[in-house]
Amino acid sequence: MPQHATVDAYMAAVPEKMRAALADLRATIRSAAPEAEEVIAYDMPAYRLNGKFVVSFSAFKNHCSLFPASGAVMAKHGDVLRPHLSGKATLRFDPAKPIPPDVIANIVRIRLAEVGGE
Repeated sequence: MPQHATVDAYMAAVPEKMRAALADLRATIRSAAPEAEEVIAYDMPAYRLNGKFVVSFSAFKNHCSLFPASGAVMAKHGDVLRPHLSGKATLRFDPAKPIPPDVIANIVRIRLAEVGGE
């Protein structure tokens, strides 16, 4: 996908098979961190609080990803997230089988605490 100036532009360009899963993910993140700034970073939607990175997400050809899966996130949700872990801090999921919204919200809250937002 090409560079996007806004998250809305990014979402409009996401392939149809990914769009609903990412729209739900976006809504969950925004609900869990309403004070976070929504930006484009590294050509993907990202959320910052007081200039500090909280989470980001992206669509790929056959999966979606959520970044980062920090040590604290894995300590709390390792059993649920371990099958999704790709590399050190990336969570990959099939858009037809997304990570549960309550787990996503908790990931965001953990990340907010890690960056000093809670």
